[in-house]
Amino acid sequence: MSSPHAQLELARDGAELAPALDRVTLAALEQVLVGEPRGVAGVRLFGVDGLSSFLAAGGPIGSVAGQRLGPTARPVRAILFDKTPSANWSLAWHQDRVVAVRERIEVDGFGPWTRKHGALHVAPPFEVLASMLTLRVHLDAVPETNAPLLIAPGSHRLGRVPEADVPAVLSKCGVAICLADAGDVWTYATPILHASERASAATHRRVLQVDYAAEDLPGRLQWLGV
Repeated sequence: MSSPHAQLELARDGAELAPALDRVTLAALEQVLVGEPRGVAGVRLFGVDGLSSFLAAGGPIGSVAGQRLGPTARPVRAILFDKTPSANWSLAWHQDRVVAVRERIEVDGFGPWTRKHGALHVAPPFEVLASMLTLRVHLDAVPETNAPLLIAPGSHRLGRVPEADVPAVLSKCGVAICLADAGDVWTYATPILHASERASAATHRRVLQVDYAAEDLPGRLQWLGV
């Protein structure tokens, strides 16, 4: 693996550590999320009171996306993860390949359709994913013992990676370890190849993951949003 302290750049590697949230902002964000389920692999967030002010273009999280995608950047999906000693899962190498939408409308190139935690998802053409950005906001520290995200730098430029080709891509791109302190914000190209191991010394590992897009979907498809 690469050094966990390797300096990743979004344009080159598909990942970059953005400026961290200050303590006051982090505490306020935790308060907004305090009522959400804990110790679960992933909770889709929609209509959470107070969250939009953090994620909107002018907010402390949304502004990070806006600097990369431009002034029309908006949150289109949010998920809260909480890895604990009793919910200590691993995540195999994969790419995020679906987006959340408001209703099913058949559009060329979009499919198959799935429903996750009550939200309707669809696999879009790869170019849609390639135009998006994913932010991971760390509410807890993530040292090597607390299951940091692993990424394959540059893999976001390879299109859809078949499962059988993952070992070859990892050999070509290498693996970087994305450590984090509480309040850190990691920025990723949405289709980057990534994974996560079980924590070897699990505590809480709460991560707010938010997908951003700057363009509308084609046809009459609409982002679900947050």
